[in-house]
Amino acid sequence: MNTSQPKYPLLTFPRPLVTVDMVMFTVLGGTLQVLLVKRPADTDEPFPGKWALPGGFVKIDEDDTLLDCALRKLREKTGVAAPYLEQLGSWGGARRDPRGWSTTHCFYALAPAQAMQLRSGANAAEAAWFDVDVASRKRLAFDHGELLDAAVARLRSKVEYTSLPAFLLEEPFTLPALQHVYEVVLGRDVDKSAFRKRMLDGGFMEEAGMVAGGLGRPAMSYRLRDRSQAVLFPRTFNSTK
Repeated sequence: MNTSQPKYPLLTFPRPLVTVDMVMFTVLGGTLQVLLVKRPADTDEPFPGKWALPGGFVKIDEDDTLLDCALRKLREKTGVAAPYLEQLGSWGGARRDPRGWSTTHCFYALAPAQAMQLRSGANAAEAAWFDVDVASRKRLAFDHGELLDAAVARLRSKVEYTSLPAFLLEEPFTLPALQHVYEVVLGRDVDKSAFRKRMLDGGFMEEAGMVAGGLGRPAMSYRLRDRSQAVLFPRTFNSTK
């Protein structure tokens, strides 16, 4: 039985540039922050000296899938091997990259700041965290401002009905710490008693023992049961029912 791959004629038509870009979120100093990398100033590549989202070209000899490429770029830039990762969408066009017709597949990721060690690479002179509101006002390279705005909107929308903010915390964490992260991402306060009931009823956490809480009082800490996906809640935080 012949199990070799069939041979096809070589493709002769022009093909687009293909990249993966990452919108990496964390919480630092009480604000939602995003990772940006600064493109080298002394280069012939587009947008020298501009801030951009971390990312790069798909390597067909290394990346079996777009997710593999996203995880590779994330490891290269942050040292994080397995954060929460979700595909945001795809962007493409003839004018988004001056080097030619290009498409990018954008992912957003969530991880505690303590788990990451920022690194600059061959196409990045510097890597730094920025408040998302500050970053959105910057003139980012390519169409990365549009990608960032879309990721922030998606995250804030999903936080209304999911357990996503828990992925921004180191484990174990307390309920007050989790509520704080929810409020940072949402940009508003949430009711303490309603929040506590929703989190405990959600079934996505397990007790991890007592730790020192506010004012030195002991508090129960928690871990996630499953770090591969967020839990959906039956109602949004905006609901009063």
